[in-house]
Amino acid sequence: MFYNKVFDKIDSFPNCFKTDIRMGKLLAAVGKFFCFVQVNQSTVGIKERFGKFEEVLNPGCHFMPWIIGNRVTGQLTLRLRQLDVRCETKTKDNVFVTVVASIQYRAMEDKASDAYYKLSNPKAQIQAYVFDVIRASIPKLELDDAFEQKNEIAKAVEEELEKAMFAYGYEIVQTLIVDIEPDEKVKRAMNEINAAARLRVAANEKAEAEKIIQIKRAEGEAEAKYLSGLGIARQRQAIVDGLRDSVLGFSGNVPGTSAKDVMDLVLLTQYFDTMKEIGAASKSSAVFLPHGPGAVKDIAGQIRDGFLQASTQEAK
Repeated sequence: MFYNKVFDKIDSFPNCFKTDIRMGKLLAAVGKFFCFVQVNQSTVGIKERFGKFEEVLNPGCHFMPWIIGNRVTGQLTLRLRQLDVRCETKTKDNVFVTVVASIQYRAMEDKASDAYYKLSNPKAQIQAYVFDVIRASIPKLELDDAFEQKNEIAKAVEEELEKAMFAYGYEIVQTLIVDIEPDEKVKRAMNEINAAARLRVAANEKAEAEKIIQIKRAEGEAEAKYLSGLGIARQRQAIVDGLRDSVLGFSGNVPGTSAKDVMDLVLLTQYFDTMKEIGAASKSSAVFLPHGPGAVKDIAGQIRDGFLQASTQEAK
């Protein structure tokens, strides 16, 4: 009756699986009937006689005379398993964080009976130890230090788990602190602090660059003015040398002339040259007026005479 019910359940599976499932169930049923059991690869079987543990069965086919009370009460996998634990705690600077730890563990083959009988829920046991170590370690550290000391926290968790779980037949292969997640507001504040610090550094660099540019510009202007002064000095020196030569040459060629007469003649020549250049410019707006107290009086007299002449012409 039991096998009929099993085969009835199999009828509800897709056709592509029905044949394999039926064959497997049938072989298992026949094997148990003839006192044979199968232990799969990477697992061990727990053999009992009348409810008392007797031995651990390795992968393969085993003779199991159920008539004398022998049976396989269960199978224990030896594969590497991983448990992800999320633990919420508080740092030394009163920031709540969620620590994500990944525990990689497996049952030890030589202590398979302890792993099978001593713990009913190994995941809950491991999780409890992880909570205990993390909540004892993180409150001693500030948030930045917690990020920097992830490896030390993982090592502390692993050492505690190894001491506790070895007695139950489990090996802790590796412990990883995958992530430390602060509150969303804290993360946003940290990003703003980081951005402000980077902006401050950028402002300092920009100010230094502008300072260097201004210094180089001032140095360039100073050098340009220095060179310009040298040019002007050389120009004036050349003018003075030329005037001296002209005065000496004119005095030698024209007897009876003094150096003052020659200088007056040179200045008059330069005056007419200057007036010629100003008059030649099409858009010149320069006006030359005599200066000095006597010159102002002459200008006032000329203006008064001009008004009188204009009035006499209008009267006529």
